[in-house]
Amino acid sequence: MGMINQLPKVLDPIPGGKMVVNAVDYLVNWARSNSLWPLVYGTSCCAIEMMATGAAKHDIARFGAEVFRASPRQADVIILAGTLTEKMSKHLEVLYDQMPEPKYVVAMGACTISGGPFYYDNYSVIKGADRIIPVDVFIPGCPPRPEALLYGIMELQKLIRGESIRNPRKPGEVESEPWVNRHQEAVAEWEKEQEAVEEEIAPQRAQWKEDNPDFKAFKHPKKPVEDLEKMEYVPREKRVGAEPFALWNIVHEKFPEVTLHGIEEVTEEALAEKGAEYIPDFVVGTEQYSAFVRFLREHADTDCDYIIQVTAVDFVDRYDVCVHLMSTTKKHKIFVRCSIDHDDPKIDTISHIYLGANWHEREVYDFFGITFNNHPDMRRIFLFDEFDAHPLRKDFDDPSRLTKRPY
Repeated sequence: MGMINQLPKVLDPIPGGKMVVNAVDYLVNWARSNSLWPLVYGTSCCAIEMMATGAAKHDIARFGAEVFRASPRQADVIILAGTLTEKMSKHLEVLYDQMPEPKYVVAMGACTISGGPFYYDNYSVIKGADRIIPVDVFIPGCPPRPEALLYGIMELQKLIRGESIRNPRKPGEVESEPWVNRHQEAVAEWEKEQEAVEEEIAPQRAQWKEDNPDFKAFKHPKKPVEDLEKMEYVPREKRVGAEPFALWNIVHEKFPEVTLHGIEEVTEEALAEKGAEYIPDFVVGTEQYSAFVRFLREHADTDCDYIIQVTAVDFVDRYDVCVHLMSTTKKHKIFVRCSIDHDDPKIDTISHIYLGANWHEREVYDFFGITFNNHPDMRRIFLFDEFDAHPLRKDFDDPSRLTKRPY
């Protein structure tokens, strides 16, 4: 393309040279518009429609765009099909920069264009792909059908065929204006118009009521609601795994300070009243947390050899770190909860006891800001490193990232 771009300088001064440049211009644009190689970039449900476009019924190969590439250096168009998040934005910029010129971008679907249904109450979704890289064609819909994508490809082909060697295409600018909540703006404008209308018709309404004092508006009769038969909840009759009181005795003998959440006096009768679905919920202090979890794994009668989840709850005045364990041999489950200080949230890691806890603890650190002492890789797992907040804390409120849902 570098040599072709020099043709106007060489041939235009020669008689008939402009016709040659125009012919080359037409031929090159025709070839490029009919051999678009998209970069594989599907992030959510719009990608399914993009796949359907490449299938036999719609056959995107008719447009020469069936060669989806996994390498940006072999692609000349990105079809952004799905939601874009802040963490992937830098990677998308790298992919776009690695594509050779000329390159194009198609934004497919509401999520890609404006954040879609995830625009409200969301800290991570980009409010439009054009805030990351320049976009050439927008395809609205949620999700748009394959026919819409084919139409978008044809519009991109028109754009390419309209280019000229004499005036090379320049990518558009990345959107930099602050994001505005259009929904709230529209609601405010509508309410203002309604107030003006109400003020205008108020005299006529008052006069009509004065002239028709006995008028009563028609009320539609209410349709009787069908009384459906209520389904009674049938609790589980037989417990799976060890009895909670037996587990309590095993734990209490080794850790007498441990209690059961919500139960003041632990007796066999009190635990039996909880039913066969009750899972023992042990409350342990931070000093014994790691040792207690190891005990539950290594003791022959508890044998909690599988970790289901490590998570946390923000109770405003404290954090509760919650662990869900299971014994695949004994078939019982156990909850472990540990309260930690809200101002300095730290607790020992259990990733050396359960390897699966590694990523769970990183997730808790990412969303709650709780540090796990001696963790082998204590860094964010979902959000980018420069993200300066923890979204699952109750005090998280960032107007630059969050737009409150108005309804």
